[in-house]
Amino acid sequence: MTTERNAARLPPFDRAAATPEQEAVLDEILSGPRGNLDGPFLAWIASPELAEHAQRLGAFCRYRTGLPLRLSELAILITAAQWRAQAEWQIHYPIALEAGVSVDVGEALLEGRRPAFADLDEALIYDFATELYAAKRVSDMTFEKAEKRFGHETTVNLVGLLGYYALVAMTLNVFSMRASEDQPLPFTE
Repeated sequence: MTTERNAARLPPFDRAAATPEQEAVLDEILSGPRGNLDGPFLAWIASPELAEHAQRLGAFCRYRTGLPLRLSELAILITAAQWRAQAEWQIHYPIALEAGVSVDVGEALLEGRRPAFADLDEALIYDFATELYAAKRVSDMTFEKAEKRFGHETTVNLVGLLGYYALVAMTLNVFSMRASEDQPLPFTE
């Protein structure tokens, strides 16, 4: 597999020239629940140890936090909007819609507005995430609501999910990565 996407910041990756460590990580990613190298993996593969740990954390944060998929995907979209991460939005927006996040919520996030939530859980995820990103803390009131609604373990996992997808967004932004060069960019640059 040879990839030349984003050649300005990422050297082309040629699997035929991969180190054994890179091969092992690639096999783990491709045989896991993702089954593809979309997202930050073509950047992370330059550091196979980082790629190994990050992809395992990502699999946990995406699939096993205790949150329903709809709420996890909403948290990812909030992160993508906060970081204006093109590929993160391009990849996760269709997944979020399929999981039940409304188009109106997506449009509001793209425009930088608080969505008019019909669902209290979605509003809570939004409040938690935006407080954390804006204030670098979460208020006692929002924390208590999250812990009461989702439990302590899932609240901890929500923080992990937000942190992981902020790492993804930073990687995608630094390396100017896109999910598809054919799609219009969701955020102006």
